[in-house]
Amino acid sequence: MNFSNHLETAWRSTLAFIGPLLLLTVVQILVVLLSLGILAPVTTAGYMQSLLRALREGRTPEVRDLFSTMSLFLPLLGFFLLVTIATMIGFMFLVLPGFMVALCIIFASMYMIPLMTDRGMGIIDALKSSWAMATRAPVTDQFVVSLIYLIVIAVGTSIPFAILVAQPFATLFILSVYRQRLGDTPEQPRISENEGEGQPPPPPPIG
Repeated sequence: MNFSNHLETAWRSTLAFIGPLLLLTVVQILVVLLSLGILAPVTTAGYMQSLLRALREGRTPEVRDLFSTMSLFLPLLGFFLLVTIATMIGFMFLVLPGFMVALCIIFASMYMIPLMTDRGMGIIDALKSSWAMATRAPVTDQFVVSLIYLIVIAVGTSIPFAILVAQPFATLFILSVYRQRLGDTPEQPRISENEGEGQPPPPPPIG
């Protein structure tokens, strides 16, 4: 896997939609805080689907996208409650087991939400497909993807306001990998009309 290409795609897309992405991220954080985390799973689904459409179609993310997947509220809330309980049990023993549980969950379920919103899968089928995509050879690629994601989010949360850029960048990185795993044709969003297009070669001389 060419990680640099996925990172570049994520960064270019972040810059291309920086204004809407900042607004979308701020609103999601506020909604999560005001709802005491209850709306975190379902707004994350809307957030990821919005960014996937930006990556795939060049569509500008909108705040209303956060609430576009409300039909997934109950299954996602149940899943995230189970994940939270499992992670807390891991941390009850030692810090390392807690981190190992969290890493395993991220590894296994990284593509679950995009599969649910993009492909209309149920949570069980999406989790199975996510696991199959994550364990596709070479498995080390998925470990690197998970590590990059965690590093970006960790840096974003350690620097004031950096999460506003780190969160969309990390999400777009994951979605870029998701598209490759899915066999989707990678297409860059249109940032400028003729950016990256080469000029046609001159006609050969006559005679």
